[in-house]
Amino acid sequence: MGEPIFFGLPISMALLYFIVYSVLGWCMETIYCSTLEKRFVPRGFLYGPMCPIYGVGVLMMVCWFQPLMDKPVLFYLTATVCMSAWEYLVGWFLEKTTHIKYWDYSMYRFNLHGRICLWVCLMWGVLSFLVLYFIHPRVAGLLERIPALAVYVLDGFFLGVLVSDAGATIYQLARTSQMLSRMQQVGDELRLQAHLGKAELTDMLTEAKQSFSERLDDLLPEQLDEKGRALKERYNDLMMGAELMSRRFRSRYSSMTSGRDREALESVKRQGEKGMFRRRRAKN
Repeated sequence: MGEPIFFGLPISMALLYFIVYSVLGWCMETIYCSTLEKRFVPRGFLYGPMCPIYGVGVLMMVCWFQPLMDKPVLFYLTATVCMSAWEYLVGWFLEKTTHIKYWDYSMYRFNLHGRICLWVCLMWGVLSFLVLYFIHPRVAGLLERIPALAVYVLDGFFLGVLVSDAGATIYQLARTSQMLSRMQQVGDELRLQAHLGKAELTDMLTEAKQSFSERLDDLLPEQLDEKGRALKERYNDLMMGAELMSRRFRSRYSSMTSGRDREALESVKRQGEKGMFRRRRAKN
């Protein structure tokens, strides 16, 4: 019985392509983002140097777009649409599962919900062209020289690493999302508690609405009663935990936002900036 075939590729070779292009995608995006931000930005969610979105993306290119290579215009249009749909789907999935938006193209014209935009979609078509016409033939030539047994060993090793890395990352993402959600709830209760301590009942609804725009970071203990101070302490504990848990993601996705827990995430970002400033001063 022969090896299972995945869209015309032996499954062991398809997995090896996925691994190689996940690493190459990580390198490309890290170089691009590091250049833009003028600091080292190791992109991707995983601890290791891999961006699976590129690994899956190139497999899509190799399996689906190769038959169109003799029709450049159709190839470009198909690649642009399919790869843009893939990026949109990944962005949508991450937002729905973690309640956090890790990239946002809303500042660009012709964007769709901030998950994709026109110029990035067009670049997906260009990247697909470069990969299939120039990069993949050389990569495939090199990988095909590897003995079959070595391919199986490499696949097994990197698959084990990837599964372990993904498990640790999913756990960290879940904890971060949970902390931000709890922090948002405690923050809302703290705002209401602070308001009730200083507002008349007849003005409660109007003034409470205004107080929800106040920053809780600067709320002093002496402004609160005993219950309020306990809430503030709980809020601070959650913020410290969320800042530590989300630090890796925030350093890699500086523009990350949250729709559900927006205020909590903004407070965590401010806390992170303060902590970074203190660490820099301590080094100097």
